[in-house]
This record gives sequence, structure tokens and C-alpha cells, in this order.
Amino acid sequence: MRTSTRSAVDPFIVMDVMQAAAAAEAKGEHIIHMEVGQPGTGAPKGAVEALTGAMNAGSLGYTVALGLPALRARIAQMYGEWYNVDLDPNRVVITPGSSGAFILAFTALFDTGDKVGIGAPGYPSYRQILRALGFAPVDLQTSAANRFQPVPDDFTQMDLAGLMVASPANPTGTMLDHGAMSALVEACRATDTSFISDELYHGVEYEKKAVTALEITDDCYVINSFSKYFSMTGWRVGWMVVPDDHVRVIERIAQNMFICAPHASQIAALAAMDCDDELQANMDIYRANRTLMMQGLKEAGFTSFAPPDGAFYVYADVSDLTNDSLSFAAEILEKARVSVTPGLDFDPLRGATTLRFSYARSTPDIVEGLARLKAFMAAR
Repeated sequence: MRTSTRSAVDPFIVMDVMQAAAAAEAKGEHIIHMEVGQPGTGAPKGAVEALTGAMNAGSLGYTVALGLPALRARIAQMYGEWYNVDLDPNRVVITPGSSGAFILAFTALFDTGDKVGIGAPGYPSYRQILRALGFAPVDLQTSAANRFQPVPDDFTQMDLAGLMVASPANPTGTMLDHGAMSALVEACRATDTSFISDELYHGVEYEKKAVTALEITDDCYVINSFSKYFSMTGWRVGWMVVPDDHVRVIERIAQNMFICAPHASQIAALAAMDCDDELQANMDIYRANRTLMMQGLKEAGFTSFAPPDGAFYVYADVSDLTNDSLSFAAEILEKARVSVTPGLDFDPLRGATTLRFSYARSTPDIVEGLARLKAFMAAR
């Protein structure tokens, strides 16, 4: 049976790395996971307890396509608490993970063949989802001088239908400050380019609060998720904020594509938003891990990287060590029993000389992983 040309997307290499690590674990190996951006902590206890109560109270069925009204209202409240943004809950859409939000946003905003700019290095699934939907992703080759974030000069002459930015970014952890975000928003407004802000790692910040695009404009799409700060990756629940006149557009698409986000996950997500003590305890782990990584990677011989502003990744230039990050990552897994991600996932042109190290897992794992990397590099 034939397959569509749209289905010819590249693999998500980190998932292949995870599979190789799982195969080694199945043979009895103890692998330290620095490849995947999955918190080592589970969902907050309050979230699990809320869901248990709801399941004991009765069956869970479909919700309306836009999500539980109470959850939408609580998310809008959070924007007031975190950013002093007065957000209408009617603009909040609950989605089946951020991936569902990307699909809804891209489908609502773009037509077949439209060009959409994405920063490189950047989250690889942007590129693949755009291709699968029949759009044309355009990698913007960002620079170290701009902390690997797009600037207006990178795209204003490209006739883009949309621009996708991420702050804090995956894989670099860099953030856009208010001025940089404003410059991008204004450049998009001037060129009639739709602006989408990926804010999945908001809450996971270290020295300053991340800026939401909603502080600057209502004429944008903002996408977020309960996977990272709220530590709920497997629950597959996220949200996005859209302009008033786009709510019904998104609702119609969501009704047909997804019906709704999982009811159980929405109940848990609502409760998770009030588990501040546990969530901040998770942040204490990330802060400790970040400090360990910045020192330990340099001691091991991975010396070229910028301290991340947010998220839980270090994106290292390893051009002095290899020009084949895929093989290098495989060697590290085989000999050090540490699983890391080749940069090719994030930057097809320059990723052969970069690696991403995640420090989302437990602090003992990070300590052990760094010791193994140091021993591996010393023997190499």
C-alpha cells in the first residue's frame, strides 16, 4: 500500500536513542538518562489524589472540545499571578499535550505550502509536524551572539507566513527578554507574519522570570504544557492561548481532530496548579543539577556551552571532539553507559558537532552520570 509524501518525516532521534538505552537496560545494564527532557519526578501528589477522587465518584467521559471551564479559568488566573496579564479564560484552549496544540495552531494559521520560520537549533518536531501537514518549515540559522534565538534580520526578507519561537528554548535553555520578544512581535506585525510562542518551559527558570508573549500582544498564539514544570509528561495535557476571534476556529478543528483532551488528565492538571510546595521542591532539584552540570561537564572535557537560563538542558559544542555527534553519542552510551542526544535532532546543518545533555532526572543520577562521563573522556 502506498504512503503519502507528507509522511516522509525524519525520525525523532532522541526517541531512537531512548530505544537503544532501553535495549541496553533490558540486558541488565544500568543506564544514566541524560537524553530525554522528562522530569525524574512524577505528577504532584495532589493531582493524583484529585484524579483518584474523581474516578471513585463516577465515570469520566468527553469534555467540551475547549476543555474543562474550571481548568481554563485556573490557567487564566495563573497568567495574572505569574505575569500580571489579565487573560480572558475564553481564550484558553486545553489540548492533548503541546503536540496537539502545535497541530491545531498550524492547521488554523497556515495553508498548504506556506513557509514557517523556526529557529535552529530548535525542537525537531516543529519541523516534522509542519512537513506532515503540508507546510514548508524554514530553519533560521541563529547565532551564538544572539544566544541561538531568532532576531528580525533572520527572517524579515523571507516572506514567511509564520514564525515559531521558544523561550526558554529546547535544546539551549536560552530565553528572550522583553526587548527581544517585542522586536520579534513587531517584525511579525509589520510583515503580516503569524507569531507563535512556545512557552513549555515557563516556570523552569533560574535567575529571572521568562517573558510571555501575552505581555506584549494579544495577536499571537501561546502554547504551553503540563509536561515540564508540572512534571506530567505522560498525562498528555497542554494548553494554548489564542486571539478572541480565533477561538471558534480552533474549537471546530479540535472537535474534529481530537474531540477533547483526556478528561482524567484535565482533572489532575487542575489540581496540580495548586501544588506549589511540591513543584518548587522539584525546582530545587533542577537548580542543584544545573550547578553540578555546569561544573561537571567542564571537568569531563565538554567545555563549550552557555549556562541555560531555563529548561533543564545543556547544549554543548563538541566540534573539538567529533564531527559525527550521532556516532559520538552511541560511543558514550556503549562505553560510559550514559545516554545523551546528538545535536542533529535540533539543527540538521550544524548538529553534527553538538550534543544535548538533560539534567531533568534525580541528583544522584546526575552525579553518577557526570562521573561516568569524566572517566569516559579520560580514557578516550
